[in-house]
Amino acid sequence: MVQKARSPRCRHAPTFWHPVTFSAATLFTPGMSYRILFLGLNTILGAYYLFLRRRRNTVRNILGPPSPSWVFGHSLQLVFAPEYGDYEFSWQKMYGPLYRLKGCFGEDSLVISDPVALQHIVNTPAIEHGPVLENIIELLFGKKSVVSTKGEAHKHFRAAMNAGFSASAVRNLQPALVRAAQELTEELQQISAAPVNLSPRLSNATLNAVLQAGLGCSPADLSEELLGNNWKIVSLSSSQSAPHIFAIGACLPKWAWTLASKVPTATFNVIRSAKNLTEKLGEKVVQNKRELTRQGMEINTDVFGVLMDQYRQDKSKHTLNWEEIAAQTSAILFPGQDPTANTLAFGLWELAKHPEFQEQLRAEIQSNTLAIETCTYDTMPLLNAFIKEVLRLYPAAALIQRIAVEDTVIPLANPIITASEQFISHVPVQKGQVLTLAVASYQRLEQYWGEDAQKFRPLRWIDGTLNDIKAPAIGPYANLMSFLGGPRVCLGWRFAVLELQVFFCELVRNLSFSLPEDDFVRMRFSGSLIPVLPTGEKGMPLSISRV
Repeated sequence: MVQKARSPRCRHAPTFWHPVTFSAATLFTPGMSYRILFLGLNTILGAYYLFLRRRRNTVRNILGPPSPSWVFGHSLQLVFAPEYGDYEFSWQKMYGPLYRLKGCFGEDSLVISDPVALQHIVNTPAIEHGPVLENIIELLFGKKSVVSTKGEAHKHFRAAMNAGFSASAVRNLQPALVRAAQELTEELQQISAAPVNLSPRLSNATLNAVLQAGLGCSPADLSEELLGNNWKIVSLSSSQSAPHIFAIGACLPKWAWTLASKVPTATFNVIRSAKNLTEKLGEKVVQNKRELTRQGMEINTDVFGVLMDQYRQDKSKHTLNWEEIAAQTSAILFPGQDPTANTLAFGLWELAKHPEFQEQLRAEIQSNTLAIETCTYDTMPLLNAFIKEVLRLYPAAALIQRIAVEDTVIPLANPIITASEQFISHVPVQKGQVLTLAVASYQRLEQYWGEDAQKFRPLRWIDGTLNDIKAPAIGPYANLMSFLGGPRVCLGWRFAVLELQVFFCELVRNLSFSLPEDDFVRMRFSGSLIPVLPTGEKGMPLSISRV
């Protein structure tokens, strides 16, 4: 099928936003000297991107919407739309699953939701992390994290860490996840006020879960400083303001990012503290487990314990030493907390909007006579259809930035028409070209997910609607890209699915969720997809009652 644009005029590309994006007001508040630095950087970067624009012009013939701003491009439309996707999903309908937007300073980017193109991008070594993601990873996770490593080092780290995230290892983590889910349920059962903002409670619960199942500790083992800093990291994603926003992470080349990251602003201080505090936590956890092994006690009841047991007993050629294991703390802690909390929030929101389905799901859960600690969740069709549908509509990483590190050609599932009215089935891109993987858009393509792809309908996974889908295999779960794909597929995807199964089962079994009288929740993309209130603050208020 050929995708034809309605307008032959524009050609422009977006900026990617990572979980920690920044506003000018946040980054440059200490004094006028930083404001001068900010203006100077604007001037330098404007010239820098004009140079890049001249050098990279192979995508100029790709259609796209007109840019509303040379400085910001389409960034403000992506982030501050009344509802996430108001612009993006309409652009996809107008221009097809590959089009061009503008980022900062007129930088061209291709936005891609074509499944063949996505499959190629996540599997080819010619395309790697984009500059925003690269900068954030190094600052937040450090160079020894599996998230940061590349090439053979990355293969070694992933092979070693697979032991802690294999299907059998994840099944053994179920009791720890059940404990965390039960603690949340008991907390919610004690609340009489309505509605209840579930977002902070879900975030605390998923932190508890990842600590117990990932590191073998609990929030009580964390210092007040770490807990406070953790909440600041979580809160950063909803801290941007439209009048002041400047996507500095998306605009800065490596040298400028390094310079800006030295500025002692509140945001950078929080990020630096997060890295230092999690490193100390990892070292403490590893040291405690080493002491337990010296006492002859078992430690392989959590991910860190499994990794340490592999190294201690030399069970595989791919193992990590004590220092390398400790360095993975942030890679387990941060991705394992808030993305799952947001997915749970969106799922409960949909159940509140669809009470009949909520009752059907509760009936299935309650009919399962197995104890929750030993329950086999994969035998529950409605539960798993529901989880797949939530992940389809609300992928945490709705937009992902990549960059071509060498000249390459991107194949397409369906030809597109260019501004010069040519049909093309392959798009050549040059080294340095920025690409935006539009995961949420891909997972709403009608030709793959049904004519009602924009709607929440879990039964599509059961009633045969998806039987004739011929999309290429991309992600590890249900052909979704919610956990990415290729060599950098999410290591903990099995863990995340089990966690969702456990939490939804425990919550829906014991509690009923309904919408408050005024439901003003909307989606916002701020590095990850989050629920926000009219004030812009992250939140998911729902009315709760005991079953």
